[in-house]
Amino acid sequence: MSKKMALIATKGTLDMAYPPFILGSTAAALGWDVQIFFTFYGLQLLRKDLSSVKISPLGNPAMPMPVPMPVMVQMLPGMESMATMMMKQKMKSKGVASLEELRDLCLEADVKFVACQMTVDLFEFQKSDFIDNIEYGGAATFMKFAGESDVCLFI
Repeated sequence: MSKKMALIATKGTLDMAYPPFILGSTAAALGWDVQIFFTFYGLQLLRKDLSSVKISPLGNPAMPMPVPMPVMVQMLPGMESMATMMMKQKMKSKGVASLEELRDLCLEADVKFVACQMTVDLFEFQKSDFIDNIEYGGAATFMKFAGESDVCLFI
């Protein structure tokens, strides 16, 4: 019997998108049965186009920047796009896979993606907004798997 890992993805920023995909693909590569439940802003990670997934330097004091920026500068228009571009360049230079690559890797490894139906309804998303090969369900759907899992993480 293989181990099971349940992940709950609640955030849709670039820095918070990597943990569920890295942990999910790694566990699947180890032969684990993995499910990721995407709820609230985490649903952004299931959209066909991930270009809207950005990193925010505002309110993120641990974010390493070339030069520490005061909060007022972080609020200026364009800073979020600049921080996202800088982070993506750094990741690419270090050989870190893109979000699209990691998401595809998860799907190839049979990681089950579950979109929270309540959140889909709340934000009035259409199923056509999302990638194929995902399931839709409520918390109860996911809780059965989570209750049987060896590892359950909230991200």
